[in-house]
Amino acid sequence: MNIRNFCIISHVDHGKSTLADRFLELTKTISYEKMKPQYLDSMSLERERGITIKLQPVTMQYNLNLKPYVLNLIDTPGHVDFSYEVSRSLAAVEGAILLVDAGQGIQAQTLANFYLARKQGLAVIPVVNKIDLKDIDLNSVRKELADLTGLRAEEIICISAKNGVNIEGVLRAVVEKIPVPERNMKLPFRALIFDSYFDEFKGVVAYVRVVDGQIKIGDKIEFLGSEIESQVLEVGVFLPELKKKETLSSGEIGYIITGLKNIEKCRVGDTIAAFKSETDRESGAARVRALPGYQEPQSMVFAGIYPKQGADQERLRLALMKLKLNDASLVFEPERSLALGFGFRAGFLGLLHLDIIQERLKREYDLDLVITSPSVAYRLFKKSPLNSVISAAVRPADKKEGFEIIHSPSDFPDPSQIAEVQEPWMEIDIITPVFYLGAIMDLLSKVAKGMESRIKFVSLEYIGGDKGDLEKQQRVIIHYQAPLSLILVDFYDKIKSVSQGFASYSYRFINYQKADVVKLDILVAGDSVDQLSTIVYRDWAYSVGRQIVEQLKTILPRQLFEVKIQAAVGGKILASEKMPSMRKNVTAKLYGGDVTRKMKLLNKQKRGKKKLMKLGRVDIPAEAYWAITKR
Repeated sequence: MNIRNFCIISHVDHGKSTLADRFLELTKTISYEKMKPQYLDSMSLERERGITIKLQPVTMQYNLNLKPYVLNLIDTPGHVDFSYEVSRSLAAVEGAILLVDAGQGIQAQTLANFYLARKQGLAVIPVVNKIDLKDIDLNSVRKELADLTGLRAEEIICISAKNGVNIEGVLRAVVEKIPVPERNMKLPFRALIFDSYFDEFKGVVAYVRVVDGQIKIGDKIEFLGSEIESQVLEVGVFLPELKKKETLSSGEIGYIITGLKNIEKCRVGDTIAAFKSETDRESGAARVRALPGYQEPQSMVFAGIYPKQGADQERLRLALMKLKLNDASLVFEPERSLALGFGFRAGFLGLLHLDIIQERLKREYDLDLVITSPSVAYRLFKKSPLNSVISAAVRPADKKEGFEIIHSPSDFPDPSQIAEVQEPWMEIDIITPVFYLGAIMDLLSKVAKGMESRIKFVSLEYIGGDKGDLEKQQRVIIHYQAPLSLILVDFYDKIKSVSQGFASYSYRFINYQKADVVKLDILVAGDSVDQLSTIVYRDWAYSVGRQIVEQLKTILPRQLFEVKIQAAVGGKILASEKMPSMRKNVTAKLYGGDVTRKMKLLNKQKRGKKKLMKLGRVDIPAEAYWAITKR
């Protein structure tokens, strides 16, 4: 068979899912009656938000010049938080369609995904979408893409995925320009797992790219990474629903129902090998080398996930394990809080990733959760490592070269034990029209106000237009380096606001650098609430502490006793607010008599409130934890 394996990569909202819809229609993979917008976006969350969250493969049959072709497409996300999904997709194909919006041109994630594809050595087909829009400068966009890819402007394909204009031209280019996969049918079977999910009835379903050999139902398989053996229950391809086949051969993309019920044994990036008998196993599969896997994703944001009902802890653990099978970039480990009980400290690639996981846990597994304030991962060096106490939440693999990786503010030791703290730094690429350059630079200066040493301007370069005339160059790329904590919460919204939605940005981790940070403790009614604690820059501690206590005063429910809300660093109170008690009219039942009766009741109430202040506890509502993030 003539096979072509490819994926679609682009920035957010440039039309990947719409183009995939047109492919499905043109190849008659999906009938007209069943067709709906964003067909490959199977989750309701994807449809509601209008973004692709999960990669989705589909196999299409296409005839060109009376010759049949099998086109294996993988639709990928565009947001920077899901770049790991893109990298896994690129490793399973030989080519990629680089899609660019004619109205917006090359955006930040367009560049990031293009360089990922080039790094994998893939054939890249540049395509300009949305040519039906009014007031677009199509020639300028084609020239930008030509400069980026090294092609001539005339070679850039122009389409309208919405109206179905020139879609067949894209499929023709896929057939002509994307290399045929190598087919090694005589070698022992090897396949790379690029995704998987858990089915309650079928067990673990692995999405694979077959590299060598052939596999069929009944074959015995081995997962080379986890050294687990199993038997193939079913193989097939994606239409995009699972479609059973007799065999899967070298060069194809499909699925294998592995028969595994232990969802921890099937890992993304592992290699599946097959053998028909013990003799074949000794002579074949045992000597098969594992395929190069994927670089482990580096979690940038950590947050605590706790069930509101303590009895749901085991349900939450199983739900996280199933999500990890479907989302390899999710990491988690058990954690205990005095205020919230048993839960998990989870690592994410960004705040959108955190938000999506939270929503999926609520919708797909019916869990009522409390999410604590997110924080970045810090490197911590102690003054006296012999006397240090390693928190149970710190993984042994992270304790190396004299430092510990701290995922939670509650793991920060006393300031007197800390020799140095390092924070993750990111390289930020902002692409904006020249008209908004001043506003973007002004925003960056405000973000860095008082912290000139914590944000660094690297360079600025113009793209598009006339390289010899700056006035005709329409867009600019600004390169910055900054701590992740500065861009964690609302940096994206600010960039979009000052540029009226025209600017975009992407970021990538570069290294750890020294940071002057402290743990800001939050005390409610005299008790320190670990899950409200946060890590802040030392010179920001007072202003952040003041902001948090003022917010909590409006969020926490009133009690029958006066509640003090305080922010402290190392035992020193920086900010404080008092939440007045609820007052019950204990004298309402009096109808007359001496005033001493009234005073007696009021004094009794006063003594009771003092006793409550010593013994009473305040239940922290779930919205209080998330409010700290949005301060």
